Amino acid sequence: MEIFPTDRPSLERDCDLEFFVAGGPGGQHRNRTETGVRLTHRPSGVVVTATERRSQSDNREAAFERMAAKLTAMQRVRKPRRATRPTSASKARRLEEKSIRSERKRERKSKAED
Repeated sequence: MEIFPTDRPSLERDCDLEFFVAGGPGGQHRNRTETGVRLTHRPSGVVVTATERRSQSDNREAAFERMAAKLTAMQRVRKPRRATRPTSASKARRLEEKSIRSERKRERKSKAED
């Protein structure tokens, strides 16, 4: 797996920055200006957007923070899962629940035939 740097200068170098009109509440200032920011990380293809603020610079900061968080989450090394066996007590509990369930079904069946 390739490791991508998440510091701001590296992100600015590796990302395409795109501005667009962000819809939603916020009035004329938001609806007529390109305040939405879309960041595309070229090496990985990850895309993030930020449209919640009325200011383009605030949205740009939020987008870079989101991109860094997304890349670090994507690169996290997960612990391998180990297979475990159920305990004898849990097996017995499961069988007990199963027998209770089957008994209920048998009772329902006999009531329906009456």
